[in-house]
Amino acid sequence: MMKKSAYRLLAIILLITLAAGGTRSFSQPRGMTLKETVYVPAYSSIFHSDKKKEFNLTVTLSIHNVDTKKLIVIDTIDFYNTSGKKIRSYVAASGRNLKPLETYNLVIRESDVSGGVGGNFIVKWHAASPANSPVIETIMIGTRGQQGISFTSRGVTIEE
Repeated sequence: MMKKSAYRLLAIILLITLAAGGTRSFSQPRGMTLKETVYVPAYSSIFHSDKKKEFNLTVTLSIHNVDTKKLIVIDTIDFYNTSGKKIRSYVAASGRNLKPLETYNLVIRESDVSGGVGGNFIVKWHAASPANSPVIETIMIGTRGQQGISFTSRGVTIEE
């Protein structure tokens, strides 16, 4: 009897989530805009073994211009550590142009653990006329002996 109640509750929660639009697909277009500021998690390391050890990771930031017709300009890429302190900036004052369907990649070496377990990037971009929002993500990978780990994080727009 308890099992049926739990399934009903789960079904109701799922229906409410669907009705509220809470299952947006990553493949769904995000619309056209002139500029955005995007927060992207970037883990230079992660905890393991009951938070007693850290596993170092290589971080690749990928910025994909998914617009098929319009150029976008990457204005800034700032890298912050776990404490929120800016560690470094990566784009020159004039910006970095990304042609339609072009991808820009930036790599933080595995030996560079300055970002820590809560590092992140803030990416600012703009376009001359409304363009599709780029897909901005990080790919983290690390290997040690026969152990390997990899995962991704997707950027979140925090300002338009």
